[in-house]
Amino acid sequence: PYEVEIISHSEAVIRGADPENYPAIIEDFRFYTPHITRFYDENRCIVKEFTARQILTLQLNQIQPSQFYVDEDKIAAISSFIQEPDDIIIQVLPHQDRYISLDGHTRLYYAAMKGWQSVRAVTETADNWVYSFVEEARKRNVHTPKDLMLVSHKEYLEKWYRFCDDFFARAKDK
Repeated sequence: PYEVEIISHSEAVIRGADPENYPAIIEDFRFYTPHITRFYDENRCIVKEFTARQILTLQLNQIQPSQFYVDEDKIAAISSFIQEPDDIIIQVLPHQDRYISLDGHTRLYYAAMKGWQSVRAVTETADNWVYSFVEEARKRNVHTPKDLMLVSHKEYLEKWYRFCDDFFARAKDK
């Protein structure tokens, strides 16, 4: 097993049996956390370093979700380590004077639940399918993180995965 421990808003320590596997693990990890740009081993030697990313502070009402459901089990899990708005850093895509959330919908909903007005973000690019997801979110009256629908874990798996599977099956058929 391997572990990546985030130690600051841009740094992490990676641990595990075989350091030769660290680069692949770091790449996978950064898919969800591109703001982590410096990785150390247990001895605090730099394993890998990336160009620092600009971190924006965004108002929640500036963020258009690309999803519509939030898993209540995930909310319970993140509540143990998110203590303030600065603990949240999501990935966004600039779009029409707003930002589309590409990941971090649970964290966004949690921020809205807590009454926080802003979160932090890094900009990313995305494939064109994200615009179809946004269109569907808007049809379901999901325009800001507070509009996301909190559902049970079972409902989340059924509804969200079914939507994604159906969407990509239709796209494949085209």
